[in-house]
Amino acid sequence: MILDAGVLIAIDRGTKTGRNLLTNVDRLAEPLHTTAPVAAQVWRNGSRQIRLARALGAMTVHPLAPGDVAQVGEALRRSGTADVVDAHLYLVAQRIGHDILTSDAADFASLRTAAPPNAPQVLAWQ
Repeated sequence: MILDAGVLIAIDRGTKTGRNLLTNVDRLAEPLHTTAPVAAQVWRNGSRQIRLARALGAMTVHPLAPGDVAQVGEALRRSGTADVVDAHLYLVAQRIGHDILTSDAADFASLRTAAPPNAPQVLAWQ
């Protein structure tokens, strides 16, 4: 499962749904992923974001690599969208074969429509 910013914010804030997600993922031994741009959207002050720091330390954080630039740009063109962070998250989810857990599934609707048949599922959360 790959997480978007809204999910990381809930984890950071220690909301009940954020805590339940981490408990269930731990119980199921489900690997968690996110991207560096998503983490950067949420990160503000590491000394005060202990829950976020722990969660990020326990998951794979995928970088925005130079080789991703053209693919992200092409995904934006095909979908008619402009959010680089969402497009990169979608690209990584497709590459690693994981579904996306998001607090705003509508953000990914155009990307999903323009994606190939092996597109990841976008799961609404909260």
